[in-house]
Amino acid sequence: MAIKEILLTQEILSDISNDLKLPKNQVENTLNLILDDCTIPFIARYRKEVTGGLDEVQIRDIRDKFEYIFALNERKDAILRSITEQGKLNPELQAKILSCKVKSDLEDLYLPFKPKKRTRGQIATERGLAPLAEQLLKQESSLIDLAPLFSSYIGKHEELTNLETVIQGTKDYIAENISEIAEMRKELRLWMFENAMFKSEVREEHKDKKTKYNNYYSFKEAAKSIAAHRLMALRRGEKEEILKVSFEFDEEIPKSMIASHVIKSTSSDVVKNFLTECISESYSRIISPSIETELRLETKTSAEEEAIFVFGKNLRNLLLLPPIPKRVVLGIDPGLRTGSKIVIVDGTGKLLDYSTIYPIHEEDLEKPKNKNSVEILLSLIKKHFVELISIGNGTAGREMESFVEKALETDKSLKPRIVIVNEAGASVYSASDIAREEFPNLDIVYRGAVSIARRLQDPLAELVKIDPKSIGVGQYQHDVNQSRLKKQLGEVVESCVNYVGVNINTASPSLLSYVAGIGPSLAKSIVRHREANGEFKDRQKLFEVMGFGAKTFEQSAGFLRIPGSENPLDNTAVHPETYSIIEKISADLAISVNELVGKKENISKIKLENYVTQEVGLPTLQDVIKELTKPGRDPREEGAKQTYNREVRDFNHLKEGQVLTGTVTNVTNFGAFVDIGVHQDGLIHISELSNQFIKDLSLAISVGQQVKVKVIGLDKERKRISLSKRACEENTHNATNNNTNVNRSGASSENNTRPNFRPREENKRPHSTGFSSRKGNPQSGTGRSTNKEPEKPASLTDLLSKFNSNRV
Repeated sequence: MAIKEILLTQEILSDISNDLKLPKNQVENTLNLILDDCTIPFIARYRKEVTGGLDEVQIRDIRDKFEYIFALNERKDAILRSITEQGKLNPELQAKILSCKVKSDLEDLYLPFKPKKRTRGQIATERGLAPLAEQLLKQESSLIDLAPLFSSYIGKHEELTNLETVIQGTKDYIAENISEIAEMRKELRLWMFENAMFKSEVREEHKDKKTKYNNYYSFKEAAKSIAAHRLMALRRGEKEEILKVSFEFDEEIPKSMIASHVIKSTSSDVVKNFLTECISESYSRIISPSIETELRLETKTSAEEEAIFVFGKNLRNLLLLPPIPKRVVLGIDPGLRTGSKIVIVDGTGKLLDYSTIYPIHEEDLEKPKNKNSVEILLSLIKKHFVELISIGNGTAGREMESFVEKALETDKSLKPRIVIVNEAGASVYSASDIAREEFPNLDIVYRGAVSIARRLQDPLAELVKIDPKSIGVGQYQHDVNQSRLKKQLGEVVESCVNYVGVNINTASPSLLSYVAGIGPSLAKSIVRHREANGEFKDRQKLFEVMGFGAKTFEQSAGFLRIPGSENPLDNTAVHPETYSIIEKISADLAISVNELVGKKENISKIKLENYVTQEVGLPTLQDVIKELTKPGRDPREEGAKQTYNREVRDFNHLKEGQVLTGTVTNVTNFGAFVDIGVHQDGLIHISELSNQFIKDLSLAISVGQQVKVKVIGLDKERKRISLSKRACEENTHNATNNNTNVNRSGASSENNTRPNFRPREENKRPHSTGFSSRKGNPQSGTGRSTNKEPEKPASLTDLLSKFNSNRV
């Protein structure tokens, strides 16, 4: 049964509504749109009246919960068929199965009927011991002597040769029977989650060795509250055979819980003692390993969801770094032995030139190799009128930065600005199919430099070409469910691309493929059509693309921009379906649409309530007004200016107590990693982040943010740097009101902090369907502020100050 064909029953709608705490009509309307093949960005942006203004996170929650219920119902159908075929289904069992809301409860009910490999209990049944075991489980008060009963079964089967085999076979049957009591398993599962402790110990062979798991050599933490990153560390340490991980709890309590479901008040002492032995065997051999496995899996799933959630937040911040478009950029992929690769790209990202230089760092520029490298570098800058130099932050990045600075000092007429760019994933791109298609005749060694150059012009457009997992902003990304990670990160990229919008006349197939309703195949068709027929003149020309139908147009048109179109609305996020309303507004004001777009004095005359209809409500009209006010605007926020300490270019230059400025490269649940320009990111532990209490780390710091930090610890053996942002806060409060201070190196150190960008989906906590409600229900975050000053034409200096990695 296809998911589109499922009937939206009142029970399903009520379950989703109650679970997500949303009105039932909003859930129903949203699901109908999803089942009608509407995309989530489209629904969130252009169907606010239908959904009641739900954001992308809430819409995804509704979809995910619906898919869970759909899968659960399919599983119920399969289980009912299986039990029916066995001839064991009765009305009571059927009712219990149909009423299940959680998969684990459903599987508990199915466990006694589930086909199994040949078990010890089944062997006991084959030997004819089931009647004996069932008689004992009835626990009649008259049963006080078991020896005659057991003895009577000796010889009834060829394997039942003595009393011991009869007794053990009976125990095997009863132990298996006990382990399949659904209510008992549910109670025990919940108790284990609430009371079990994760315990880790170092393996004997690593006892005297120093590893990255030192903190876990003797460690305990409650399963219900263990931090996701610590659980992931335990699992990785166990996988690498450095740690032994187990659960610790009072085992007598689970046994007594089991006994309450098995032993009756009518039972004689003899039978009670025998059943107690069966309970002990059932617990140790079947129940405990099974429940512990479930607990491990549940806590692992919860930790993975949190890790994926953190990865998604970091990725979004990285993708939404501000661009510096329409500048000629010289990109450098630094290297040592194999040289540094140089490329030049024009304002649209087109490759103009490339070369390789072999500077010897720390030596005089007059040395032959250095002199030749300077000549090549300066000639390319002059030939192509380079405005920006983008240097990858990897191996030899700071050394190359120093070399370029010295080279530029030899010709004062050249004033390109140097920018340090995060090069994570550039090598992955260079070897990818996308890169080969873009540059079939360019050597692979230069493609990474192209990526580094283009990231400065438009981070989003370039980073979408790379597998998000290769960008390096994840937490234990290789240890989590890869299909779930891929889906989540794909949705983050889709959200970012549609939030910003795409110029259809310049976008690559990779970028277009993330536009709502398009996908990889159609994206390539659009680009082929563009190359064959020239630029699209207006949005209606999209219908000329093979495979671009009415539904695709509905879903995608509002996210596609066409600068220079005769209709100025084609370069805004206004959907073509509302063009007629704007035309009516302009007619009522006796002006043209061109005189309305971007003209605040005319826009201020509009009375929105006059244009509200059944199809178009106030929320859509308000969005239209925002677009008319700032047509074609790039919503990516302003960044901050990056300042590296010129005296600190290597780990050995660091000293405790130094105050440095760096860029946040990764945010985890235990802290943030910061690039301070020494090839090794430092860690701000959460305890060193702020003097104030921080409930949600992502509200205090984000990827791409510029921070001032103090070096508080150096581990030269393991190349670890401990930083403190908290230590700098007091200095900030006590500082004078001067806009610019001078740091120890004399480099400008401006107190520009990147404002936290809080898109609504970033405020969601991962949803768990686990042993208990470990995570809260997702909350709607704050929307983006629209109370900004009117934008002014940006100078090169303004654009540089917007980019997160600008080097002063």
